[in-house]
Amino acid sequence: MVVLPSFAQETSTLAPQGLPPVEKNDSADHANAYYNFSMGHLYAELAQAYNRQDYVTKAIDFYRLALKEDPSVSFITEELTDLYIQSGQLKEAVTEAEALLKQNPDNLGARRILGRVYTRLIGDPQQGKIDDNMLHKSIEQYEKIVEKDPDDDESGLLLARLYRIAKDPASAEKVFKALLARQPDNDEALTGLAAIYNDRGDTKNAIDMLKKANDSNPSARALVTLAGFYEQSNDYAAAADAWKRALEIAPDNDRWKRFLAMDLLYSDNIPEAQKLYEQFAAEDPSDAQVQLHLAEIYLQERKLTKARAAFNEAKKADPTSVEVRYNEVMLLEAEDKSDDAIKTLKGLLDDLAKPTYSAAERVQRDKLVEKLGELYAAAGKYPQAIATFREITPEDTEIAPRASVRIVETLRQSKDMAAARKESDAALKKFPKDRAVVMENATLLADAGKVDEAVTEANGLKDGQNDREIALADAQLYERAKRFGDEQKSLDEAQKLSKDKTEISQVRFARGAMLEKMKNFEGAEAEFRGIIKDEPANAGALNYLGYMLADRNQRLEEAQQLIIKALEIDPGNGAYLDSLGWVYYHQNHLEAAEEQLRNALDKMKDDPTVHDHLGDVLVKQGKVKEAIVQWQASLKSYEANQASQDVDPGDMAKVQVKLEDARVRVAQQTHAHDAH
Repeated sequence: MVVLPSFAQETSTLAPQGLPPVEKNDSADHANAYYNFSMGHLYAELAQAYNRQDYVTKAIDFYRLALKEDPSVSFITEELTDLYIQSGQLKEAVTEAEALLKQNPDNLGARRILGRVYTRLIGDPQQGKIDDNMLHKSIEQYEKIVEKDPDDDESGLLLARLYRIAKDPASAEKVFKALLARQPDNDEALTGLAAIYNDRGDTKNAIDMLKKANDSNPSARALVTLAGFYEQSNDYAAAADAWKRALEIAPDNDRWKRFLAMDLLYSDNIPEAQKLYEQFAAEDPSDAQVQLHLAEIYLQERKLTKARAAFNEAKKADPTSVEVRYNEVMLLEAEDKSDDAIKTLKGLLDDLAKPTYSAAERVQRDKLVEKLGELYAAAGKYPQAIATFREITPEDTEIAPRASVRIVETLRQSKDMAAARKESDAALKKFPKDRAVVMENATLLADAGKVDEAVTEANGLKDGQNDREIALADAQLYERAKRFGDEQKSLDEAQKLSKDKTEISQVRFARGAMLEKMKNFEGAEAEFRGIIKDEPANAGALNYLGYMLADRNQRLEEAQQLIIKALEIDPGNGAYLDSLGWVYYHQNHLEAAEEQLRNALDKMKDDPTVHDHLGDVLVKQGKVKEAIVQWQASLKSYEANQASQDVDPGDMAKVQVKLEDARVRVAQQTHAHDAH
């Protein structure tokens, strides 16, 4: 049995949800209107059930009579128009509505029919397929409806949307503001107005508007829009919070859960992202995207076995996907299989090769080529790396400057400083305003001892927008020359320009590192403890403070706990593993120290400090010959980077002394053995 609503209830089941009641028309015959509407609704359902044209005709006739009796009730118009559309009688609908308007230009029911039909014929704005004539006619009808019935909020919202399609944001804004003046909590009007602000590039005001609205009266629509705005601003943590609130309203929306998981991943909230992706994978193990994101998470956690298992599931689900094949390159790199990673990426590039490329294809290819160059450079294959970087499209305004910087960096790594200088000069002429190019050139100048010239060049990038970043860069340049007074002034400037705790912590970290190099350990400790107080999960500060204590053989238990906490936040970090090994060395836990330092070398195979630390552990264990191998590796790494201002000659000299002492011990032991 079909149960029909009464007119007094304003049809909660038939009218669109959330609309205000339609005001009564005192001159209308409500009883006859209700009867005719009921019969029309009944025949419409019968027509749908039995696909009979005669039922369609009867339904239309009854709806016409109902509308004649009471033209003020909008849902009669909606059902009649829907029936016209569903039965393909658009021409008849237009003809009838125009005839009614000739009799009475104020017949809003007829205008609503025309407006809805014209709107249906506009096309698909998202695909850019718009019939401008139909759009103009739709706007014309709804303008007259809203003019005659300004309280018809449904028509007002539709008119505002039509204005946006017509690229008339000023008119849309006016309608939305009029709606909000009557209904401050109308979420569709709020999101529509916020979207207009966002379209203008005023994302901040768009976010503020929706944030205030959701603080007082949260709605799923507004929260979803707010999440999108946060994503546009790259504020993924705030976007994730918006998705969480939206899911409180609609907890079963799986699509929103996917967006939440992505924003959690992008905001480095790995534990929560991992929990969601593992849930998705349990529900559908064949979802390649889910498995790829899981592999990415496990890679960050250095859980390579799990990462490989997740990747294998993704590859099984979608073996030809470019994204899947590229992720295999990343996994092979993490597994220290550089040759396999290079081979796989070259194979991918060969498969994607074409005589000509679209703009999007060219950008994709350039990024893959850039990654191949990085793999060659990391493997010490410098000529191949440079040749690969040169394959990047010179016209690519985003990647080409970065490729030039990569070439300069690779030449520096290969110790060809003259070629690096020449390449940097050429890049600077071609991209004089590119920050990365200018800063790389400044670094070369600093390496050559021309720090003032380097700072002057870096300061030329100041534009009132990125002055804080330039001040931090100046500080790094001064530190290379150990000009700590100038570095302090640059850090003070950077701190004045910092806007939040995170930016202040970044400056304090640099200051703490500077003070530690100046042997002002008390001041350095105060900086790092200040960071940890404001940001308890700042792994870098936890590790630096812990290492600094261990290096001075002080408060070793506290140092151990600080570094372990850093590793909990960033598992597998090579520098943190080295710090933990160094703590164990000072605690005389030599086996544990050796294990952690060898783990660190797996991640940082050419780091001179890790080799030096492992040499200290081995010699303390009586493994002098093995210690010699590590100190030799440490010196080799120092010598390879000797042109860089980052190498401390004092550290290098200490390793040389330890190496010579060890060689003397081995020689003495050999001599004593031969004497017997």
